[in-house]
Amino acid sequence: MNAPAELTSSADLPAYMETVGQRARAAAMAMARASTAQKNAALAEIAAAIRASSASLLEANRHDLERAAGAGLAGPLLDRLRLSAAAIEKMAAGVEKVAALPDPVGEMSEVRPQPSGLRIGRMRVPLGVIGIIYESRPNVTVDAATLCLKSGNATILRGGSEAFDSNRLLAQQVGHGLRQAGLPAEAVQLVASTDRAAVGLLVSMPKYVDLIVPRGGRGLIERLGAESRVPMLKHLDGNCHVYVDAAADLAQAVDVAVNAKTYRLFVCGAMETLLVHADVASVFLPQVAAELIARGIELRGCPATCAALPQAKPATEEDWFTEYLGPILAVRVVDSLDTAIAHISHYGSHHTDSIVSRDHLAIERFLREVDSSSVMVNAPTCFADGFEYGLGAEIGISTDKLHARGPVGLEGLTSQKYVVFGSGQLRG
Repeated sequence: MNAPAELTSSADLPAYMETVGQRARAAAMAMARASTAQKNAALAEIAAAIRASSASLLEANRHDLERAAGAGLAGPLLDRLRLSAAAIEKMAAGVEKVAALPDPVGEMSEVRPQPSGLRIGRMRVPLGVIGIIYESRPNVTVDAATLCLKSGNATILRGGSEAFDSNRLLAQQVGHGLRQAGLPAEAVQLVASTDRAAVGLLVSMPKYVDLIVPRGGRGLIERLGAESRVPMLKHLDGNCHVYVDAAADLAQAVDVAVNAKTYRLFVCGAMETLLVHADVASVFLPQVAAELIARGIELRGCPATCAALPQAKPATEEDWFTEYLGPILAVRVVDSLDTAIAHISHYGSHHTDSIVSRDHLAIERFLREVDSSSVMVNAPTCFADGFEYGLGAEIGISTDKLHARGPVGLEGLTSQKYVVFGSGQLRG
């Protein structure tokens, strides 16, 4: 994919970003009228291009990894940056899965006759231009591009400097697929600058950009929240909880808790606090602690936890608020379901929380009263993922309550407008 404009110096950055925005807005109009067949053809071409460029992608990623390691990038971020042959195949397969999903654009719903004789309904339509700002993960380039493409949007991608070579090559494959299907390559543009000022300019262009999706750490998202003049779809933290109820199957609870924490330490759906009902704590805590400690997890607990587990360190008030994204877990013994829900409400981030229980009344209360974007029953929080939810991929996870909530896939990248069908009625 060709750069949308030449960028020769930082002084040219405002003009460059203006051109990017103009071309994205024009491309969005073409994408909104693209047929499902055309979009799926582009996706098939993209998947094939990614597979064909596997060796080149691995080489570009090697350069990114060497540069990032030299700059002192932390281990978990290096893991997010790293590509493998299997990861590249997974990206290509993910593109094909998005192609196989129903196209939401143009879908009609709730068409109902009114006393006037009019029939009034809703039609699903693209949002327009979506700006996506992300760090480390090259797969986001493909996930974001394909989801925006299938939902009829144009997108402006601003990846992290640490993944620049990988992102640039992936964006070229996306552009190739768009052109092969007769769609504008400018429907997916990768910002050709690692200057942080490009981010500030992107979030200050409401004339061209309809939605900003940030995927990064708290620092990035807090900065964008302060600077953005464009609506954002975001979550700040993934301070996720698993609550083991008095009526839990304890063997199942051990498996769920261990998987929720150790599947991947650095994902936003990883469990950061384990809540355990006092009635089962004496039996459950030694069992789960043995499994977690064997996997290198440090435990920080309340007084009751520390009394049951000599290996645990005393937790501070800050521990209950913390998204560790690493091998640390906070553990608290609670005296009731009410206390567990109150803890999650006070300390949680409204991302993903889970209950392990066989008590249907406790489960129903947990589902109703825990105000999170995903609430789970007898399942680990690490399942909070667009691919696992059948969305093909996700553009991000939203803890906001307007427009979209939880993992955001195709439908979350569209809106609805009213459509009115008449036969000459006049309003008297």
